[in-house]
Amino acid sequence: MSNMQERPDSDDYPRIFLQDVPLIDVRAPIEFQQGAFAQAVNLPLMIDSERQAVGTCYKQHGQQAALALGHRLVNGKLREQRTAAWLAACAERPAGYIYCFRGGLRSQLVQQWLHEAGVDYPRITGGYKALRNYLLGVLTQSAALPMALVGGNTGSGKTLLVNELADGVDLEGAARHRGSSFGRTLAGQSSQIDFENRLAVLLLKKQHGGSRRWVLEDEGRIIGSNNLPLPLFNGMQQAPVAVIDDPFDIRLARLQAEYIDGMREQFEQAYGVEEGWRQYDDYLHHGLFAIRRRLGLERFQQLTQRLEAALRAQRLSGQGDAHREWLAPLLQQYYDPMYCYQLEKKAQRIVFRGNYAEVREFLMTFSQKNGD
Repeated sequence: MSNMQERPDSDDYPRIFLQDVPLIDVRAPIEFQQGAFAQAVNLPLMIDSERQAVGTCYKQHGQQAALALGHRLVNGKLREQRTAAWLAACAERPAGYIYCFRGGLRSQLVQQWLHEAGVDYPRITGGYKALRNYLLGVLTQSAALPMALVGGNTGSGKTLLVNELADGVDLEGAARHRGSSFGRTLAGQSSQIDFENRLAVLLLKKQHGGSRRWVLEDEGRIIGSNNLPLPLFNGMQQAPVAVIDDPFDIRLARLQAEYIDGMREQFEQAYGVEEGWRQYDDYLHHGLFAIRRRLGLERFQQLTQRLEAALRAQRLSGQGDAHREWLAPLLQQYYDPMYCYQLEKKAQRIVFRGNYAEVREFLMTFSQKNGD
């Protein structure tokens, strides 16, 4: 490398995440899919099959042989194409960095080729592994801070409340899933590692903004297909709980707004009217079907008939009110008893009960009393 490089290689991991510094990930696609960072773009030095061949060669014949094979595999036209893609990415991300798995051979090689093409571009010291370890440290350290939980039956506005508070952390938002059988979002969930990375960055930014404690929704360990990091989940098991007791009709209205009217709108915006409706219809059917065993066959069939009648009515009128005919019994007979049972086990930890506004008020003052 020349000494001309204006920006040195970096190991300032907090800055990378606090400022969403752009990253160029030169690992193979399969590594990127298993886990990466929100601000990273994947422009691999080697595709999966090439990386595998070089890895095998490394094991059998050592580093020099593996390097030589890498040069042979990524040569001529391929090398030109990949270098052109890196050069374009560097130009788009003048403040960014490149990284490979350990900040070793691959990122150094890309750095060298860029240098030969006239561009000096810095890399992350320690690579993906160092960045990931830093974020795992943030998760562990965050889990040691004081916490309070927001409880309440389905439709109590727990997620809304968490998002209104400066110290609130929306776990479902980070998981891109709302936790129930109807919880999927159009964004879709990501790998477990991506979820943990996203959550860690969120906690890091909040701490940087002054948060010294967390207000979290009273969640189970699993949100859709993502698991809460164990240190955080363990901390939640000890935390005081403030319970929202909102009237049934208010909860029903919230659920209709979010799961019926809101989801229909989102599906139609994403897929157009016809395909959007089909996807929306499928989403509601799937939500009920997923809990059919716990509902019992008879109740499942009854609710499905009401769902289908509601969909027909909604298709004709454009209004979602008929869905209350199955939503109300689903809450009364299924979600409410289930949540009450779970809440009973936490009875000793309940520090407050009230409506949405009262719980919000309580948590704002409670956080101050029990903070710093």
